[in-house]
Amino acid sequence: MKIYNSLTRKKEEFVPLDGGNVKMYACGITVSADAHIGHAVQAIIFDIIRKYLEKRGYNVTYARNYTDVDDKIIANANKLGVNALEFAQKNIEKVEKLMAELKVTPPNLNLKATENIGNIIDFISKLIDKGYAYATPEGDVYFSVEKDKTYGKLSNRKLGEMISSVRIESEDNKRYPLDFALWKSAKPNEIYWDSPWGKGRPGWHIECSAMNYYHLGEQIDIHGGGRDLIFPHHENEIAQTECLTGKPFAKYWVHNGLLKLNGQKMSKSLGNVISIQELLDKYGAEVIRFGILQTNYKNDVNITNSLFPEAEKHLIEFYKVLSDVEKLGVKTDKVNPSIDQDFNAAMDDDFNTAKALANLYGYFKTMKAKLAVNDNSVVEDYNAIKATYSMLGLFTEAPKEFLKAHEKVEEVPEDVKALAESRFQAKKDKNFALADELREKIKQKGYQVLDTKEGYTLTKL
Repeated sequence: MKIYNSLTRKKEEFVPLDGGNVKMYACGITVSADAHIGHAVQAIIFDIIRKYLEKRGYNVTYARNYTDVDDKIIANANKLGVNALEFAQKNIEKVEKLMAELKVTPPNLNLKATENIGNIIDFISKLIDKGYAYATPEGDVYFSVEKDKTYGKLSNRKLGEMISSVRIESEDNKRYPLDFALWKSAKPNEIYWDSPWGKGRPGWHIECSAMNYYHLGEQIDIHGGGRDLIFPHHENEIAQTECLTGKPFAKYWVHNGLLKLNGQKMSKSLGNVISIQELLDKYGAEVIRFGILQTNYKNDVNITNSLFPEAEKHLIEFYKVLSDVEKLGVKTDKVNPSIDQDFNAAMDDDFNTAKALANLYGYFKTMKAKLAVNDNSVVEDYNAIKATYSMLGLFTEAPKEFLKAHEKVEEVPEDVKALAESRFQAKKDKNFALADELREKIKQKGYQVLDTKEGYTLTKL
């Protein structure tokens, strides 16, 4: 199997560092507010990568973190007049509930910055001892970017270009504009921890390096996250870890694309962020996953007005076929092996879920043809699809229950409504011949009218 490596900017054969064992880390959510669809995309993608590696027989240790202390968390907690750590913990609990509803399996290691303060302080102390970091009289600690001769290799940038293109924060006693904070001295009314440099808290970048180092070791196989993390977050992680260990940090860097809403970048500043809960309430987990996974993970997901309605429409059609297969009542454990083989071929090519989903249209077309001629081998197709695509979180529900949950009240065309009203009036006038004539016209337009005690109903034929 091949994986696109953001560090080398090419697809590479996947060969783990330790035989059949894979260590994988994905940067998780900063819990400063409610989780949005971008968080869902990233969590779903790396959960699928982990599960597919396990399907291929690897023993995967998957770690994911929560940033549960930072400037935004403190600011938002202060606005509400609550403790910042309690505020963060409540947001974590909400996120975990949403992830369960999205059918995202928890990682092997669910790490939090605040539970690793001792590890972070120890990691920073080691960097200072090796000459890669320095403390200021104010109690801040910075990483010395100029000391890392390979800095910029992930984002493919030179120091001069970075200084001219990136807004640099001005801090006292920082020796070089690109130096970044490993430890931040505490401001009034902020939570803090004691350290050799005074009261303070970790910078953002150091937490992931420290948690990787102390929970997974000096080197890992896969490090991932959204493409927006390449610079500066992942660039800084590489600098911190490799300067400490003298070894390559992650063998493969994997980054998913970003979110757009009708072609526009999704961001809180633009006010176009969609919450996970909003989408779950409207569509459910499988529709969200089907909509997202139609795009290759490296590409941006453009959430148009039709993305999820179209995904829902296709899943309804697929589930109708599955329901029809169940009505046959044929029992067999046999599966169509070609479906799983096609799936593996798609996923072996850099986790190509878009290709895997595109294959479904052909499978279901074949299944409908088999149903039409009472070919019982359709049950083997059914079994294969349910078994294989459950890894993507699809077709895990009973067809009857899915179809009931996604039953739509179709909008009847105005001319059909008018005919139905005219027929209703004809019946009231006891003009049964006209009523029958109008019923036939309604039928010709693809609808049927059924009389009820209250009046009538219209349904599509």
